[in-house]
Amino acid sequence: MNDEGRLIEQTLDGDTNAFEQLVRRYQDRLFTSFVRVTGCHAEAEDVVQEAFIQAYLNLNQFRGQSGFYTWLYRIAFNKAMTRKRQTRPAVSVDQVVTGTHSDRPDPFETAEQRLVRLERAQQVELALSHMSEEHRTILVLRELDGFDYQHIAEILQISLGTVRSRLSRARALMRKELTDHRS
Repeated sequence: MNDEGRLIEQTLDGDTNAFEQLVRRYQDRLFTSFVRVTGCHAEAEDVVQEAFIQAYLNLNQFRGQSGFYTWLYRIAFNKAMTRKRQTRPAVSVDQVVTGTHSDRPDPFETAEQRLVRLERAQQVELALSHMSEEHRTILVLRELDGFDYQHIAEILQISLGTVRSRLSRARALMRKELTDHRS
């Protein structure tokens, strides 16, 4: 049994410290992803917190057919979509950029390189904010979070063919948005 499986078993046996380890392991990664998905720092915080609570309460339903993070991501994704249907928060590109750790200093980066990198990050975030939810989500899952097609299909509960076609369309839209922005 791997470390993740051991922590899940310990949590199911009543060890809350084991679940705290899972939270520490995945909270930053999940938060960063959902800042991109929701476009709002505060909304992402709420979604991630609700997802961890639901995961804890329903951990006995985790079957291990996918990784724990994939299962947790699906819970958070469902929470985000439910919240989005209930209210449509304003999206701030500044919030998105500051919430994605894109401003972390690189000790070997010059001031000019940093400025160019931050400007590119802002352009990508702005382009993402102009895309439909389904295209933005699939790009975030693949290009920013690095999920493979199978995991994306599981998270979004769509077929592999739909993942491929939606991702292709989303990439084309992103190229167009970025090209239009440069013009």
